[in-house]
Amino acid sequence: MYKGTIFFAIVIFALLFMCRFLTSLFSKKPNRMKNIVLFGPPGAGKGTQAEVLKNKYQLVHISTGDVFRYNIKNATQLGTLAKSFMDKGHLVPDEVTINMLEAEVEKNPDANGFIFDGFPRTATQAEALAELMKKKKTQINAMVALEVDDEILVGRLLERGKVSGRADDANEAVIRERIAEYYRKTDILKKYYQSQDKYYGVDGVGSIEDITARLSDVIDKL
Repeated sequence: MYKGTIFFAIVIFALLFMCRFLTSLFSKKPNRMKNIVLFGPPGAGKGTQAEVLKNKYQLVHISTGDVFRYNIKNATQLGTLAKSFMDKGHLVPDEVTINMLEAEVEKNPDANGFIFDGFPRTATQAEALAELMKKKKTQINAMVALEVDDEILVGRLLERGKVSGRADDANEAVIRERIAEYYRKTDILKKYYQSQDKYYGVDGVGSIEDITARLSDVIDKL
């Protein structure tokens, strides 16, 4: 009788534990991928922050420039196709670029999310990227843009030019035109993502740690 009671109590305890475990398991929200379009004018420190955020959130950083260089250098089918347009002085069609990005996304099926750097550049490209994310059953969560006063950017780039040896970092007129071109290109995208309540401007002045903290405040709420 006593042994039977103990056995019964153990069974009840085990069932209760299992019920609580299953309830906890199925009540958890699935982890949402965090897919970010990261922008910043020349000299804003976008590359530095992309690297920091990649490591902090375990995201995959996809730089369009790096993707193009890899495909062209390795003479992939898409790289060869892209080069055929570039050699003629033509723009690479969006479809080719999107296919390259899709190949990069597919290399990382278990990613927590992606940082897209250098893409999109137009509203049409933004729509294409949205469709790509939709195919992967996810979405772009935010366009995050580092915002820095032009005079600070000019000063940073002129200082960088003293050690980088880059001609476009040594000429103030060229620097100002690069900054102006950035605003011309991103204004369309800013409006595109603002219309979806997905645009976040972040102060890009301060220490690397301070700027990362501001970016993290945005990303943590996505």
